[in-house]
Amino acid sequence: MDLLQLLSWACIVFTVGMFSTGLTDLKKMRESKSTDNIQFLPFLTTCLNNLGWLYYGILKRDQTIVLVNVIGALLQILYIIMYFHYTKLKRQVTSQTLAAGLVLTCGWFYFTTFLPEGDGRLNQLGLTCSVVTVSMYLSPLTDLVEIVRSGNVQCLSFPLTVATFFTSTSWVLYGLQLIDYYIVVPNTPGILTSLIRFYLFWRFASVNQGSPSYKPMNL
Repeated sequence: MDLLQLLSWACIVFTVGMFSTGLTDLKKMRESKSTDNIQFLPFLTTCLNNLGWLYYGILKRDQTIVLVNVIGALLQILYIIMYFHYTKLKRQVTSQTLAAGLVLTCGWFYFTTFLPEGDGRLNQLGLTCSVVTVSMYLSPLTDLVEIVRSGNVQCLSFPLTVATFFTSTSWVLYGLQLIDYYIVVPNTPGILTSLIRFYLFWRFASVNQGSPSYKPMNL
């Protein structure tokens, strides 16, 4: 097994593991028959991101990218269906889903109609997916600032932080092997934000001696 194949398997295993953390929220919804304290937008935005990278993988003919994002998209669709089933805010969830569907349709129409086949379409799609992925990794930074102020890391998930670190690292190394900076660049912030979270766990782990320092799992 060469290095590229090893990194490919690492990307698959770690990424699917990271996507599977949503199963904890799925279990909570089934047990409580509600969606209290569970956010819907992360499922929806991750699904859109998966579909974008799936198209990128198809154009690039990269089986690793295709497989990971097929599994990811199917899991997110499952989470979305179950959330809709248990939520009391069905109208809001429906409107957000329809809006996401409209964005996806417009994006598909743009890339397939206005951009010629070949490297131009691939590069434009790679840039778009990279920007979306970077924004998803950087969006929790405001929460990290609040954690620094409060010294309370209970709202963070240590297993998800570990999964994000190994997933991002695997994709960065995989992208470097392929010399594909559309893969390298958007996953680098995932490493950096994970390192910040590791520091926060270390720094504030003993703030509340009588209670766990972090939630065992939360998407």
